[in-house]
Amino acid sequence: MSGLLPHHFLFRYALPVRYDRKLPGSGKKLLGLNQQFALADFSVLDKVTPFAEMRLAWNEKGLGIAVEVGGKKRPPECPHQTPESGDGLRVFLDTRNTQNIHRASRYCQQFFLFATGGGSQGTDPWAVQVPILRAREEAPCANVAEIDLAASISKTGYVLEAWLPASVLYGYDPESQPRLGFHYALHDGELGDQYLAVGPEFPFAVDPSLWSTLELTKK
Repeated sequence: MSGLLPHHFLFRYALPVRYDRKLPGSGKKLLGLNQQFALADFSVLDKVTPFAEMRLAWNEKGLGIAVEVGGKKRPPECPHQTPESGDGLRVFLDTRNTQNIHRASRYCQQFFLFATGGGSQGTDPWAVQVPILRAREEAPCANVAEIDLAASISKTGYVLEAWLPASVLYGYDPESQPRLGFHYALHDGELGDQYLAVGPEFPFAVDPSLWSTLELTKK
C-alpha cells in the first residue's frame, strides 16, 4: 500500500511553533523570523526538493507566517480575479484542530496571501479570505484589511510576511486551544507547487482531517 500513497500521507504531523511576544513589528520589519522559527519540511520523504521555506511564530495577539521563495527567473504574478491561480501562499487554519471532520466547521478558514498585485499601483502585498467549499458551517468573514503584510521581491524570488491578528482568526484562543489545524499550498507558475503534507491527490481544500497540527508552545 505504501507504494501507492505519497510517503508523507502515512504520517500525521504535530509541528511546534515558537512564541515571540514582540510580534508584530512594523513596516519592512514586520516579523523578521530567524531559522529557529522554520517549519519542518517533509518533501524529502517523496524525494522532492522544496523551493521555499516557511517560518511561523505566535503570541496571544495572533499568528505570524513568513515564506521565502528562491530560484525564480521572473517576478510573481498575482491576479485579483483568480487568486487560486496566482503565485502565492494558500493557508488553511482550524482554531479547534478538529481532526475527525471531513467538512469544514465555522472555525476553519482559508486565506490567500500574495507578495504583489495590491494597492493603487498594483505593487503592494495583499490578502483575501475565500470560503471553503462544501463546508458544514461557513466561517465568519474576516476583515482582511487587519492582516499586516510585508514583502520584498528580488530577481531570484521573494519574501512574504503576514501577521494574522486574533481578530481575523475566528475562535483563536491559544490559552485554552493551543493546537491549530493547519495546511498550506504554495503555488508558483514558474517553480510549481509546494505543500506542507498532502497535495492535490487528496482533497485537502475541503477536508480538514487531512490538515496537520500546529502546537503553540512557549518552550
